[in-house]
Amino acid sequence: MTGEVKKIVFKNGLRVLLVPQPQSLASTVLILVEAGSEYETKKINGLSHFLEHMTFKGTTRRPRPGMIADELAALGAQSNAFTSQEYTGYWAKVENHKLPQILDITADLYLNPIFNSEEIERERGVVIEELNMYEDTPARKVQEVFMALLYGDQPAGWEVGGKKEIIRRLKREDFIEYRNKHYISPGTVAVVAGQFSPPAVLKMIRGFFFNLKRRPKVVKPRTKEAQRKPQVAVKFKESDQTHLVLGVHAFSIFDRRRYALQVLSDVLGGGMSSRLFKKVRNEMGAAYYVGSEPDFYLDHGHLAVSAGVDHGKIEDVVKAVLGELRRLGDEAVPQKELQRSKDHLIGNFIISLETSDALAGYYGDQEILTQKLLRPVEIIDKINSVKAGDVKRVAREIFRDQKLNLAVIGPYKGGALFKKILKL
Repeated sequence: MTGEVKKIVFKNGLRVLLVPQPQSLASTVLILVEAGSEYETKKINGLSHFLEHMTFKGTTRRPRPGMIADELAALGAQSNAFTSQEYTGYWAKVENHKLPQILDITADLYLNPIFNSEEIERERGVVIEELNMYEDTPARKVQEVFMALLYGDQPAGWEVGGKKEIIRRLKREDFIEYRNKHYISPGTVAVVAGQFSPPAVLKMIRGFFFNLKRRPKVVKPRTKEAQRKPQVAVKFKESDQTHLVLGVHAFSIFDRRRYALQVLSDVLGGGMSSRLFKKVRNEMGAAYYVGSEPDFYLDHGHLAVSAGVDHGKIEDVVKAVLGELRRLGDEAVPQKELQRSKDHLIGNFIISLETSDALAGYYGDQEILTQKLLRPVEIIDKINSVKAGDVKRVAREIFRDQKLNLAVIGPYKGGALFKKILKL
């Protein structure tokens, strides 16, 4: 799949990952930084994401808006950026022989944004329209309602994009102060994956990032998890179907039980052969999409079941999901079903690593979060080592009445109905 991954740490603390992929037709540059919504205060919630937008609006070397986009387009490159709870990423992918150019551009937009005040005002409207788009997409918006329900009024429960009223009052000084605090060498990882000369690429990266400042890293606030009873959050919307997320607190990215939880999640809602797909979609005819997904963060994690459901069948669907959760704690998963879920997980995992940008993300995500790199074969071994008893123990631990959380978007003006049925 790849050659040996090399990790180099510069004297200033910058971490570099080189991921050779000799057979690749394209190469990827990915730069990650420990700056996301969980590093924000309530006063500046949404700034990490807004700042990500602004890096593309002009740098000291490419000062005019559109210059970066035009240059990338002329190279035939794919490029984007993203912001999550715990980090921000900037990436570009191009034919192998054009790798030096995208490395130059990506390093420039990361290192040298100018935060032009007029462009901040223009982009403010773009960011707000992005938030409006999510507001009008209930299948996505319900995920934010769920996170707010699960974690409450702390950074883990805030929206990554922030609130419109906060976005409207952010000033240029806020961008500069936040960037100076978080965009520092020990909190940054540069990844290059694809077909390239490691010595030549390393020399280029050293030249670009040599002067990146070394300052003490900012530690994000620890997430508090203290749920003592089932919780329900309902957002009223005149929609054609009810969107729901039913989930529980689980484990951090460092917890060994995460692999058992991944297998459990696949059994529960990982594709067309999963229990929930068969029950809710095939048998009940109540939903088009239904699935289960675990999420792992630095100091917290959760498992969530998501579905878009016929209004008239919402109560039956919630009861059906709860029934499947209860079943996982009561009965060991049969060996044939367990192996099928492992094979499904592993197959999808391997397929997901085919391209240079996927490999860059795979290794970059691990480094920015855990600073420990596991090769794909090690992940596969950990999944294969999960036993039916491990899945049952995890289910019994996390599936309890007091840990249940249900977020709903639909034509409901209260959660009384859902509170009545939210029990195992």
